[in-house]
Amino acid sequence: MATNIIEALNWRYAVRKFSAERIAEERIQDLLTATRLSATSYGLQPYRLVMVNSRETREKLLPHSYGQEKVLQCSHLVVFAAQKSIGDTMVNNYIHSVSTARGVPESSLQGLADHMKGVFAGMDSRQRREWAHQQAHIALGTLLTAAAAMKIDTCPMGGIEPAGYDSVLNLETLGLETSVICALGIRHPEDTNSNLKKIRYDASEMVLTL
Repeated sequence: MATNIIEALNWRYAVRKFSAERIAEERIQDLLTATRLSATSYGLQPYRLVMVNSRETREKLLPHSYGQEKVLQCSHLVVFAAQKSIGDTMVNNYIHSVSTARGVPESSLQGLADHMKGVFAGMDSRQRREWAHQQAHIALGTLLTAAAAMKIDTCPMGGIEPAGYDSVLNLETLGLETSVICALGIRHPEDTNSNLKKIRYDASEMVLTL
């Protein structure tokens, strides 16, 4: 298994040009399930995955993507959107979900609830929103790894105008703001980057043992 995941990660790269081929919807759903199961602080998942399928909407996003045609070429486009309101309501909803799923009274989870609420109370609004964006990026990492294992090509994209995405997708009305996006699809045969040797630091440079 370890060999398989290393092979998959060596296979993946940030695709520069996608083919017109679409990925089967059931495979996309499996990938989204893997992403939904991503590690996340306290289990709170303070973000949502916004699937942009409409060609018309993607065309509106293109000017806010610095003209990167990948947002139009790709089979599926995922926007990781962080929640803007982080606090007691989010914690209460999570505690209710835990109580329901595990069959335990909410009163038995009061200590956990108080702890989480205390942590967020100690942050200002900027810190809470930064925390939410960090969680979205953790989920992006899970998506990229799962996609590589499934042989689904990807291109994570942080070079966008988040405010423009928020406006086009009306994320403000959902209490969300764009964090990062990821294009999914099949690499184009003419994408010469697919043949380039992957460049990463050696373990001796990357891994520090103290």
